[in-house]
Amino acid sequence: MTVRAGRRVLPLGDHGILIEVESLDDVIGLYAALDVTRPEGLVDLVPAARTIGVIVDPVRLPLSVAAAWVSETAPADLSGSESQSIEIPVRYDGEDLDEVAGLLGLTRAELVALHTASDWRVAFCGFAPGFAYLATDHDRLRVPRRDTPRPSVPAGSVGLAGEFSGVYPRSSPGGWQLIGSTDAVLWDASAERPALLAPGTRVRFVEQR
Repeated sequence: MTVRAGRRVLPLGDHGILIEVESLDDVIGLYAALDVTRPEGLVDLVPAARTIGVIVDPVRLPLSVAAAWVSETAPADLSGSESQSIEIPVRYDGEDLDEVAGLLGLTRAELVALHTASDWRVAFCGFAPGFAYLATDHDRLRVPRRDTPRPSVPAGSVGLAGEFSGVYPRSSPGGWQLIGSTDAVLWDASAERPALLAPGTRVRFVEQR
């Protein structure tokens, strides 16, 4: 079995393996390639910032076979890809909008223009049901988390933290910098697909006036 450079395959209990890679871009590209070549017996793929968990039914997909599959799969070239795209309307009225603009050396209008012009992709999900970590292909919107998290962030709040943008699917504590709000429903437990956003989904933020 040949493991590609920059990739480690580690055991993850009796029903899985963990792939470690070097960057978030590696996660996104490898997840896309694995997602379209899912073998019978694969239970789930769980991407994170630098890893992908691979959960299997070992009766139908032995761990050795799964390890060979993930070791040898080349990452997908996502330039110009036609994956599912979702638009999220945003009112840019966040409490931290002016502070974030100042941190980035932008005006409010320039910040909004850059956030809406960026092509975002769901890198992974976590923190709360329906919460997606969105990454883009530049670092001009990279800002630190707040020094002091808020005890309660309203549902629908749109924020920035580190290299990510995201939308709070429900009210919860949080330390992201809030730049806007949306009425989009990110999580509906009664729906056939409860989460609006899944790994690999492209997202465009659209200013709602």
